[in-house]
Amino acid sequence: MSVTINTNSAATIAKNNLNNSNTMLQKSLNRLSSGLRITAPSDDAGGLAVSMKLSAAIKRTDAVNTNLMNAQSFLQTQDGAFQIAGKVLDRMSELKTLSADVTKNATDVANYDTEFDALKSQLTAIEGETFNGVSLFTSGSSANTLSVATTESGGTSVSINQAALGNAVTNASSATDLADVSLAQITTAIENVATLRAQNGAQSSQLSFASDMLTVNKQNLEAANSRIIDVDVATESTQLARANILVQAGSAMLDQANASSAIALLLLE
Repeated sequence: MSVTINTNSAATIAKNNLNNSNTMLQKSLNRLSSGLRITAPSDDAGGLAVSMKLSAAIKRTDAVNTNLMNAQSFLQTQDGAFQIAGKVLDRMSELKTLSADVTKNATDVANYDTEFDALKSQLTAIEGETFNGVSLFTSGSSANTLSVATTESGGTSVSINQAALGNAVTNASSATDLADVSLAQITTAIENVATLRAQNGAQSSQLSFASDMLTVNKQNLEAANSRIIDVDVATESTQLARANILVQAGSAMLDQANASSAIALLLLE
């Protein structure tokens, strides 16, 4: 090997190796300090693209689950109204039975009718109840269906009802007085409300299971995204130690390579 002054190939090689080692060291420091395996698009361009899509899907999953919980609250509020309507009808049936007592005079029956009128007004008030400005019940003769998405893609959904409470209790709520309604009609209204509560419960149960499924899906999406984007601390700390040693060794060898040119001065003495 020739001894030269202008060109020090050993020093150039040592410098390049030192630069490479320092780049690896900086990359490991960035990954460990951020907790991310991908700190720049060049680290894994394809993985970064997939991770962005997974992150968006996770956020949409959270949003869908929030919507499901709000729909669940809607049904719970609606069921509370059903419970009160059932109690009102129970009292109406009781009043109807009491008014049929042969020992009651006209004044007594009129008193029962006064309460009956008040209960009819209460049924009408219940029919107008809302949840966050959205009507709990429809004014029509059949339920109005509300669709609630159950997946982040919006591909599947479940239906909840704005029940037709007014139609279910119409015989009781539209009667002029107790003489104008039969016990059988009030009993039918009670059965109708019971059916509406059963439907409400079924829909609430379906929403609960849909929410459970979303929770599982989110967990799996987060795990998949973690495998792509998160750094493996054990592996990366090993890489950090290796790069740190290489940087120190490279610095020492570059110093030695630079000093090797001094041999040429000895030949000139």
